[in-house]
Amino acid sequence: MQVLAMLTMLIDHVGLIFFPEQEIWRIIGRIAFPLYVYALVQGYDRTSSRTRYMFRLGLIAVLSQIPYQMALHSTSFNVVVTLLAGIIVLRALDRINSFYMSALIVGAASLVMELLEFDYGSYGLFLILIFRYVPADKLVMWHFTLNLLYVFLNGWILQMWSLLPSIVFAYGPVIWARLESIRVRSWVWRSFYPLHLLLLAILQVWKF
Repeated sequence: MQVLAMLTMLIDHVGLIFFPEQEIWRIIGRIAFPLYVYALVQGYDRTSSRTRYMFRLGLIAVLSQIPYQMALHSTSFNVVVTLLAGIIVLRALDRINSFYMSALIVGAASLVMELLEFDYGSYGLFLILIFRYVPADKLVMWHFTLNLLYVFLNGWILQMWSLLPSIVFAYGPVIWARLESIRVRSWVWRSFYPLHLLLLAILQVWKF
């Protein structure tokens, strides 16, 4: 997952910088942020020291800011700052039992992230909250609803592609188990490799 997150982020940035007219780069890149959010939430829940976890994020955020601004010609805060803000909110929510205080903290943080132009803004915070608190069977619905909201607010149509990781997280184990239960006849399994090669060879001869 970590390799996929890094690779899709790299593809996104390469497309943004060198091929801004080719949308496919950005579509692939939409996969990256949910993967980082998932890793963030998992790391926050499993780390032995949340203070050190936040410190490491803060250090990466600081070290990334100038390269981020230089490479992407942006004056906003980089995405690691967004992730760090999400962790700070999660830690605050863990210490509060009041729904109204929790709502106030989330609302205030969302406003700050929008006003100070954090990468992904309040969307990033809400996605972190969804991945932390929403059950797996409702993850796709909540993520889709969030994306739909930001399509109307910001016109982020491409962000709909970010649903792909959530679909895998929510339904992947079930789908895999069902696929594993499917068995094909032994002769189909054994003959597939040579037969599909033969078919491709015939099609090439026919084509030319």
